[in-house]
Amino acid sequence: PGSSIDVNTATADTMDVRIIAEGADIPLDQASYATTNLAPVKYGVGVRITREMMEDSKSNLLDHNVRVAGKRLAENEQSLVVTALGTGANTVTGGATVTIANITRAMQYLEDSDYSPTVYVVGMEVLNDLRNIDTFVEMDKVGNREMLSQGFLGTIYGMNVVKASSNAGMTATTSYVLDRQHGYMIAEKRPVTVENFELPSHDMSAAALTQRITVAALR
Repeated sequence: PGSSIDVNTATADTMDVRIIAEGADIPLDQASYATTNLAPVKYGVGVRITREMMEDSKSNLLDHNVRVAGKRLAENEQSLVVTALGTGANTVTGGATVTIANITRAMQYLEDSDYSPTVYVVGMEVLNDLRNIDTFVEMDKVGNREMLSQGFLGTIYGMNVVKASSNAGMTATTSYVLDRQHGYMIAEKRPVTVENFELPSHDMSAAALTQRITVAALR
């Protein structure tokens, strides 16, 4: 329940460029659009810590629980994005490990439709596969030491490499190639919000963490 967001999305790049005679009017044209309605959903969790626990602990338990809750909200947001990415029409099926040929074929699918592969989202097993591809490790091939010094490459073939946690809906053996301008959209009515409050009648300190968000595939 709640309010929604209407988003205009291009349905087809139908605009045409024409030959124009000298002095003639420039013809008008435009892309075709459709309206997509996105209804943000509220997600949240409450935290309550007794005064005794706060007094007896060597660390701030309320602060720690808020940090954990924030991580869970981030993982939930990532799982929504992964679900949207999973609706992509093209799939590259690899073998036991991801290869360079698998990556470049996925890039080609986007390029065939005149999009630009800009982001490579990888699961943990795919990340391990990348670490074992000698092209990305040996100096005479890759020309830098990113993989050796950082544990993964910042970019591969111009794409930003993004690690996605298996705890947040990402299959460890899966990866996604996308155009960041066209892959998916996020509608957020309320960013992650933390409200601290006291419950004197229960002698407790508490916090409520909420977020209103939804994610949908764009093109």
